[in-house]
Amino acid sequence: MYIPPHFAENRPQALFDIMTSHPLGTLVTQSTNGLEANHLPFEMDTCSVELGTLRAHVARANPIWQETTGDDDVLVIFRGLDAYVSPNWYPSKHDTHRQVPTIWNYQAVHVYGKIKFIEDVDCLHTIIERLTHTHGHKTQSTSLK
Repeated sequence: MYIPPHFAENRPQALFDIMTSHPLGTLVTQSTNGLEANHLPFEMDTCSVELGTLRAHVARANPIWQETTGDDDVLVIFRGLDAYVSPNWYPSKHDTHRQVPTIWNYQAVHVYGKIKFIEDVDCLHTIIERLTHTHGHKTQSTSLK
């Protein structure tokens, strides 16, 4: 992803904050069928290794765990806040009447790593309990109609 240097965010805590506030990530993998994208709620564990570990649960019915080899390279994309910036907001547009490029302000975090599948039942239960605890309170007051 191209990021102009003046827009780059390199502070780990700021990136963790975006991932924590917008935990639905897009897991991109290379499978036998080509690129695959799975949208999963993630939890960030910053205690396990220096830059942290992302954890998610994938249903047995999801073929990702059969089509992706453990330790394959993956990308997880988190989208934070975003907004359109109108050219009309630039004073130079009104002064010179020259068109200013359209801009979309956004937050996005790209996390690269290796995928690992966990088969240990106790560990899986712990992960599911943590995901439920982490995200459960966020959905109690939200409903889709």
